[in-house]
Formats: sequence, structure tokens, C-alpha cells
Amino acid sequence: MKRVVVLVSGGGRNLQALLDHAAAGTLEASIVGVLSNRADAYALERARLANVPAMCLPHQNYPERADFDRALADAVSALAPDIVVMAGFMRVLGDAFLERFAGRMLNIHPSLLPRHPGLRTHDRVLEAGDLEHGATVHFVTPELDGGPRIIQGKFRVPAQHTAAMLAEKLMTEIELRIYPQAVAWFARGELGLEAGRVKFRGVPLDTPLSLQDLEDPFR
Repeated sequence: MKRVVVLVSGGGRNLQALLDHAAAGTLEASIVGVLSNRADAYALERARLANVPAMCLPHQNYPERADFDRALADAVSALAPDIVVMAGFMRVLGDAFLERFAGRMLNIHPSLLPRHPGLRTHDRVLEAGDLEHGATVHFVTPELDGGPRIIQGKFRVPAQHTAAMLAEKLMTEIELRIYPQAVAWFARGELGLEAGRVKFRGVPLDTPLSLQDLEDPFR
């Protein structure tokens, strides 16, 4: 069974979805550790409640970004992960960290990449007058939010929605479905990264998978 380490900075709702699917057996993987850069991240409590080892490495304790990256990489390596999942981890990691876990790192971003990389995605969707909004699971590469895309889910932007309302809709209707599914595919060996392209069940993907590709436990 594949070993999964999750990096978090906040409340951990995506982490909880992974924990729930692992407990139900629909995610055929073992979550062996949860690491955060914030001691007040509720995600750490979610991990402890699920009897998963949880650790905090406050980034403020490291004078240089590279020092934090090295300490985090060492802590992750000690857990011998097959997959590293970024679930609301709000630190940009340097190339040395990414190279150490290349091809094994997934992230979820709250936009329809390549549109709106970076922060404030919900506000930016409203400011741009976008008709659709969504989330993207992608492999992590040195380009911020620029790694090869695996799966996207989307919806039409409802009239009168605020950024906060969009964030909640996106989390409940899209993120909590597509992220566990992507991790499940990866854990089963159905998903991989070869020569900078996503391969799904042995076939290179020209476009990301969608909600229609979800298996029943993730719908």
C-alpha cells in the first residue's frame, strides 16, 4: 500500500476527505504523516483524531527559506512517502525540495489553471467577470501552479455570489471530490508523470480529466 504524506497550513478540509476515504477503503493508501508550517492549523488536530502522526515546523524558526525547505524535506523523507500531497500548504517550496520529490507531488489549486495561478483566485474570478470557476489537481513542478494538470472540476459562476461563497461552493462541490480521486488513481498506479506529461492508465492526457471521469465513491 502506498504511503502518503500531506502538507497543510490551514483547516484541513481536503485532508479530512483523504482521511475519510482512506478509512473507508476507497483510497487504497496509508496516510503516514501530516506536516504543517503553522502550529494553529486545525488540520493537525484532524490528523491526531485519525491517529495519524502530525508535526509542525514553523517557518518563522528558520532564518532562510532554504533552511526551512531542507528541514521540511528531511521530515518528509523520514516518513518514506510514495506520494506527497499539498492540501492548502501556503508556502512556495524551492527547487531543491521539489527535485527531491519530483514526480511524487500533487497539489490542488482553486482555479481552472492555467487561468488565475497564485492567490485571491475567487476575487479574481469575480473581477474578471468569468462565467466559470473551478479547481485543478496538478503535479507540482518549479513553475508556480504550472505543473501538468490531472483533473479539473468546474461550475458556472452564480449571480450575486461573493468570493467567500465561491470558495465554499468550490470546496464542497469540486475540491472534496476531485482531490481524493486523483490521489486514489495515483496510489493505484494508474496515474503518473513521464517526460513532463500526465499519463493515465498508460495513455498520455492531452486535456485534464473532468467530473465525468470520477468513480462512484468520489461523485
